[in-house]
Amino acid sequence: MSCPFRSSIQPRDITGPGVIFEDIVRTMNAHYCVLKNVSRPHSRESYMRDRVIIAALSVVLGAASIPAVRAQTGASAPTFHLLETTIDDIHAALRAKRLTCRALIELYLNRIEAYDKTGPRLNAVQTINPRALAEADRLDASYVTAGPVGPLHCIPVLVKDQVETSDMPTTYGSAVFMDFIPRRDATIVTKLKKAGAIIIAKTTMGEYASGYLGSAFGVVRNAYDPTRSASGSSGGTGAGIAANFGTVGIGEDTGGSIRGPAAVNNLVGLRPTLPLVSRFGMMPARPTTDTLGPIARSVKDAAIVLDVIAGYDPNDPVTAYAVGQIPATYTQFLAADGLQGARIGVIREPLDPKADPGSADYKQVRAVVDRALADLKRLGAVVDPVTIPHLASRSVKLYDGNVFETEAATNKYLAQHPNAPVKTLSEILLSGKVIPSRARVLMNVVGHSTGEPGYLELLLIKEELQQAVLNAMAEQRLDALVYATFDHPPGRIPSDVMTRTVVDTAGPGNNRRLSPVLGFPAMTVPAGFTADGLPVGLEFMGRAFAEPTLFRLAYAYEQGTHHRKAPQTTPPLRGESNDR
Repeated sequence: MSCPFRSSIQPRDITGPGVIFEDIVRTMNAHYCVLKNVSRPHSRESYMRDRVIIAALSVVLGAASIPAVRAQTGASAPTFHLLETTIDDIHAALRAKRLTCRALIELYLNRIEAYDKTGPRLNAVQTINPRALAEADRLDASYVTAGPVGPLHCIPVLVKDQVETSDMPTTYGSAVFMDFIPRRDATIVTKLKKAGAIIIAKTTMGEYASGYLGSAFGVVRNAYDPTRSASGSSGGTGAGIAANFGTVGIGEDTGGSIRGPAAVNNLVGLRPTLPLVSRFGMMPARPTTDTLGPIARSVKDAAIVLDVIAGYDPNDPVTAYAVGQIPATYTQFLAADGLQGARIGVIREPLDPKADPGSADYKQVRAVVDRALADLKRLGAVVDPVTIPHLASRSVKLYDGNVFETEAATNKYLAQHPNAPVKTLSEILLSGKVIPSRARVLMNVVGHSTGEPGYLELLLIKEELQQAVLNAMAEQRLDALVYATFDHPPGRIPSDVMTRTVVDTAGPGNNRRLSPVLGFPAMTVPAGFTADGLPVGLEFMGRAFAEPTLFRLAYAYEQGTHHRKAPQTTPPLRGESNDR
């Protein structure tokens, strides 16, 4: 019986001594044929063996292709490398005429084809933009006559499928909306396009903004170990950017959905101060904590994206609070010595009651965080522990207790769409299409409203907690607080996860809730890897509108440690390093 799967690299594609390389490729394809017939999810052992084979092949093929490139361009000619490329790298290659926008988009589309639904099957992409190449051609033509369109000229962006696009479906991770195409673009999409970006794809997301599962797609997988969670609910953006399916991405963060996927996929993720970025055109979950922000492979790329998407929007009146709070550019705060003299408070207590400090995997993460704290000191920061009474219990109560906003916000949003397949949250649940674990949680919010006394109680607790945190920072003269985004590595995906009625998609050790319940910005950055090779995120949190401080601290830490490493599950493809 023939194997239905083939590597995207075939013997005919290889430049170099043909017979030896053909044998290697055939061996890899045979290995994949075996893998293809193993029931999912992969065992860790088989998948790690597969990763080693792919990585080894990519090294051999890469070495073989170098002489060919140099023969064409000369040994000293600069080369464009797609893997881990940055916004600045792409623009430099365009200026030097080593790259066209169309060629760039084709390279990214090749990676999506090779690794999203085959190979590691990350399942990060919901919809590929069918007009991506046409948009690239338009930008190439414009570049010749008038130069770059804007600061994101030809930058391929992955956008979470919670955000409206008038030229592609917007599913919210749900089969209920599989064929729904909004009649407008979200403000953030309009801003990205105006800046010259190409929305290369919409990414998978936890159904209705929670978890890493959805009836529209199934399960999104971690780029570093596809048997594990990619976190949520912006898991598709996180896994996709980690796997180099795009240059930068957009996530949404209600209770950690930018920072979680960034942390477990070795990325930078910023949850901005809530009024900073317009949410118009985004399905809400909890309006008092919902926000949009960048997920990127570098701090600088995150800053460039925030420059584009931040600002007042009359369609989202809360953004008026940000007027006067936005600098000319966030990149001006990127300094390699930005930690010199900084005062940082360390939250050492777990903020999640499910954390288990005695477990082996907790200790692995703690070892990585301890090294990160030592690096902060080495780079010039004053690092002191900070203790805030009842911090964990109050933050958990504020987040888990808020069942009051979702139904009214969802119904109001759906009423704006005459062509929406349903008009209320109740209709969504009665459709019978929502996965059981998500439907069970959403049922808990039905019938509640912000007019209940319980909501007033939460607002009072929030004000008390904000004051306690600000007082602690003032007393110790702190620039920011720091903690692990997660105290445990990402959990394994159960084989029956799509049919379970109870799924802990956040996993134990979740420290992401503090920032949203306070309304303060937070940024996670790569802190390294556990002994098992799993990413750990270090999170900086500042006062409202302290994004400049967060960028300064995070950039200095990033430049002083360089913990970002591409996953071995998605190695370079042929043609990704070339002089154009």
